[in-house]
Amino acid sequence: MPRVSKISQSPPYGVAQALARLGNNIRTARLRRKLSCAELAEKIGISRYVMSDIERGKPTTAIAAYIGALWALGLLRQMDELADPDRDLEGKTLESARRPGTAPKRRAYDDDF
Repeated sequence: MPRVSKISQSPPYGVAQALARLGNNIRTARLRRKLSCAELAEKIGISRYVMSDIERGKPTTAIAAYIGALWALGLLRQMDELADPDRDLEGKTLESARRPGTAPKRRAYDDDF
């Protein structure tokens, strides 16, 4: 039997909320398209039970299932902005703090062979 990770068993509040919002957004998009849970599940190639888990934001559901639902709903393009390195202000600040202040000294080479 596979072990369930700690983050799946008891996710931090922010993670649980993000999954719940994502699941709710997927459900709203499905309903707007007048698709049943079973129809969307069939498009993705998963069971309707997994589709229900996605919509509830269940943390043990594979990320591929969430992304598959977004793909089937035509919302995959929005994933491009998720964790975009150009939008990572903290990471950029840390990177620039590690940069050297001056250029390294060049070694003088002798032309005598």
